[in-house]
Amino acid sequence: MNFKNNTITCKNIVALASIVFFSTQAQAKTPLVEFKTSAVSNIEEIAVQQTITGTVTDNDGVLLPGASVKVKGTSSGTTTDFDGNFSIVANPGDVLEVSYVGFETTTITVSQQTNYTINLSANTSELDEVLVVGYGTQKKSDLTGAVSSVVADEFNKGVVNNPGNLLQGKVSGLNVTNTSGEPGAGQDIIIRGVGTLRSGTSPLYVVDGFVLDNSGNGLATNPLNFINTQDIESINVLKDASAAAIYGSRAANGVVVITTKKGKAGRTQMNFSASTAISSIANTIDVFSAEEFRTVIPQIGGSLSDNGANTDWQDELTRTAITNNINFSMSGGTASTSYFASIGVDDQEGIINNSDLKRYSARANVTQKGWDDRLKVDLNLTATRTENTRPNTSSIVSNMLSLNPTTPAYTNGEPTVFGTGLNPLILEDIYGDFSNNNRMIANISPSLAFIDGLTYKLNLGVDYSTTDRDIQYMPYSADPDYAEGSVSSAYTTNRNTLVENTLTYVTDFGDHGLTVLAGHSYQKFFIHAKNFYFENFPDNGIEPRYQLGQARGDNYSQTSSATSNELQSFFGRVNYDYKDKYLVTATLRSDGSTKFGENNRYATFPSLALGWNIFKEDFMADSGINNLKLRASWGKSGNQEIPSKQTRLSYGESFADNDIYPLNDAITTREGYDYGLVFARTANPDLQWEETTQTNIGLDFGFLDYKLSGSVDYFLKETNDVLLYFSTQDPIDEVGYKWQNIPGMKIKNSGIELALDYQSDRSRDFSYNIGGNISYIKNEITDSPFTIVTTGTASGAGQTGATINGYMNDQPIGNFFLREFNGIGADGLSQFTDVNGDGQIDDSDRISAGSAVPDILYAFYLKFKYKNFDLGLNFNGVSGNKIYNHTRMSLFNKTQIANSLNTTDQAIEYANEDPSNSNTVSTRYLENGAFLRLNNATLAYSLDPQVIGLEQWLTNVRLSVTGQNLFTITDYTGFDPELNTGSSSDSKSYGIDYFTYPKARTVVFGLNVSF
Repeated sequence: MNFKNNTITCKNIVALASIVFFSTQAQAKTPLVEFKTSAVSNIEEIAVQQTITGTVTDNDGVLLPGASVKVKGTSSGTTTDFDGNFSIVANPGDVLEVSYVGFETTTITVSQQTNYTINLSANTSELDEVLVVGYGTQKKSDLTGAVSSVVADEFNKGVVNNPGNLLQGKVSGLNVTNTSGEPGAGQDIIIRGVGTLRSGTSPLYVVDGFVLDNSGNGLATNPLNFINTQDIESINVLKDASAAAIYGSRAANGVVVITTKKGKAGRTQMNFSASTAISSIANTIDVFSAEEFRTVIPQIGGSLSDNGANTDWQDELTRTAITNNINFSMSGGTASTSYFASIGVDDQEGIINNSDLKRYSARANVTQKGWDDRLKVDLNLTATRTENTRPNTSSIVSNMLSLNPTTPAYTNGEPTVFGTGLNPLILEDIYGDFSNNNRMIANISPSLAFIDGLTYKLNLGVDYSTTDRDIQYMPYSADPDYAEGSVSSAYTTNRNTLVENTLTYVTDFGDHGLTVLAGHSYQKFFIHAKNFYFENFPDNGIEPRYQLGQARGDNYSQTSSATSNELQSFFGRVNYDYKDKYLVTATLRSDGSTKFGENNRYATFPSLALGWNIFKEDFMADSGINNLKLRASWGKSGNQEIPSKQTRLSYGESFADNDIYPLNDAITTREGYDYGLVFARTANPDLQWEETTQTNIGLDFGFLDYKLSGSVDYFLKETNDVLLYFSTQDPIDEVGYKWQNIPGMKIKNSGIELALDYQSDRSRDFSYNIGGNISYIKNEITDSPFTIVTTGTASGAGQTGATINGYMNDQPIGNFFLREFNGIGADGLSQFTDVNGDGQIDDSDRISAGSAVPDILYAFYLKFKYKNFDLGLNFNGVSGNKIYNHTRMSLFNKTQIANSLNTTDQAIEYANEDPSNSNTVSTRYLENGAFLRLNNATLAYSLDPQVIGLEQWLTNVRLSVTGQNLFTITDYTGFDPELNTGSSSDSKSYGIDYFTYPKARTVVFGLNVSF
């Protein structure tokens, strides 16, 4: 420390303070002079203020209504009327900032002139759009990888719980499937086909530079429900290896980069939005009415139990659900500081009683600059609380389809007590599944430019989540099966910490441009869970979860577990361009994970991509083509989504198979001996990363002044060293089953993606936007040593464990492996094809009957705008997939109706079918899963604040009505073709409909006010 310098500094401060003090005293003694000076100043200001008028047009002279005109650095602003005219008060020397969607922003300095004609140039900056990619940003024109970007204005509207629903149908090659219609339901999000055999098929999610953990956090619903979707500015999907390889170890399934809203320099902007949604069941299954029920049963020789009522159980067990959403945000800033802050409440009811999702969210994003903008600090903080109540879905859905329609739902105003079984209306009262999740994500990213072009950035972040979940049955003495009551409680803590250091060097020399990135990343994951089970509670009206100490049963249990994983990475990337024409991107990342064995803990993932901006060549100068770029890439990425500790030796106590220590002569019974110590898992130090290699060739194009644009891509993706939990086939191994890499086995995905968009002249009163995308994806497993690896199995009496779908050699993932149904024989029983001709019908006669994973994904949209009205329609669909209707197999059969349980006319399709015929797993219940859905439709009106005389306080008022899931065209006979509720363990099932929560049709009324 230089004490002398500090002393001088202190003297300077004292001198400055003295000057300020005496100046203040002088002003205090001359109030008249101060008043006169102030008065003169005000008179001068009033004298020079003037009203500025003008017209805003494009370069062709076409008037631009709705263009924004602001006095830069102030809160004063207006918009042009329908004739492109504006009027605003300004001083000479003020700067007017004029902007319009689709055109470049321009500024003019006010002089003594009071009328201006302002021409805006068409925005050719589509290629200059900056996209957020891994550990940085890139101009769209410089991208060499396959990246799709969706901004907030293009998101799906309505009741949306998580980012996946925002993207459905928006990105080619991206398949988003909601597993059910439950609020906040889980999703299968697949980019360019399924590339793994396990349940870890989800892409990697990165929110504002923070890499999320793909594992669950104790919630039964989607862990991404914590994100307030109205806080999201854009979502970029990194599809090929070149774009995703910078995330190496977890990028095999693609990467989804989410960027939340940030503040901008200028006036403070506030936004308030509120919406109310009304939802009802979108499609009911056509079971027999009470009158049909009374007619059909005698016709087939069944036993009719007529209880005299006419009950529609689907109507009784569903409801009209109301969802309310309120959000408030504010943003703004100066040249050195910017901020965005928001709070939101989302209260969603499901269409089945006791099905609710509530989310309370708050966010603060702050950016501070200093040291002549060489220092920049980004702080992102989000906190949410999610409260989720769930019904016993499988029981409720089974009852609504199978209960006798002649049985009254209520007797004397109370739910009817059945002779046998439990009225589902009573089950609603005694069953509850309650989850509460508190989650906070915070990351701070200071960056410092040491010298021109060289920037160091530190990224520190934590994702901390706690969840408590109670599943309970209230004591119900009227039914012996529920008389005691029970509760199962789970407490989960999930902590994810991240430390990253990066150096970025950007330079230009002549016609050459170079960006070099080098970095290190360390991430640690810790999950701690405690589970308790108690039963036999007093029937005192108090819920079991609130009186655990009153449990009187001897059947109780308590368990706990903890998992800790670490990931360390070193990575680098080089971007080079020559004259903005020839582009090269090279990436290298080395990852080490504690999930893998000591012999293969680290793996290296390289990628290389080339780009050619053909439209910038001299020979394209007069072609009229605005964009034409050829891209080619190759690279590797990895997957580590397996359970923890699988490489390590583990022991456990066992009493089975005489695993005991008979060492005490005084003990005379087997039960008296101590437990034996056995292997729970043998060591596997050779377990290694699953690797995916991907090649991509793409072409981006734009014509007609960017009115028509699009891209086409061909890709080939191959996964090697496939990880699977299977038999060791080693007689010495003590365990029998463990996680292993399957030698030689490959998963191949290849396909073509096409995206097109046409935008008419947006300056006209009437404009439109038409576009869409389509993808063809071929999936295949090759060189598999297994006949079949079962993924989806059947449930129910006589069927539990029977294979429905699985992985087979030379077949796609999600392949259905079933007996081929040939109708009903003369004996009234099911007939199946004898595939091998041995005269026996058994498991060896099963066939590959199609896949649950579609090979064609498509979507298209229509947007229309007339003056202040706009209408948007979004359609999406799939083709080439099958669905196994497990609900139909379990309920819609002749046995059901013969026993006075309801069903559909599918049960009596064959007149000679014997009621005792078994519902064997077969192609009888396999249906076409293709569909076309009007996913989203929004009609909105933007009200000019000047019309209602509030232009001084409001900048925009928007009223909207949105319809979701308005109609679906499909041959599938279940509630909805978009689903997956099949059973699976370490591997993932696909396309099985087993008592799935129905989808809702929703109408949303919204108000958005900006001021």
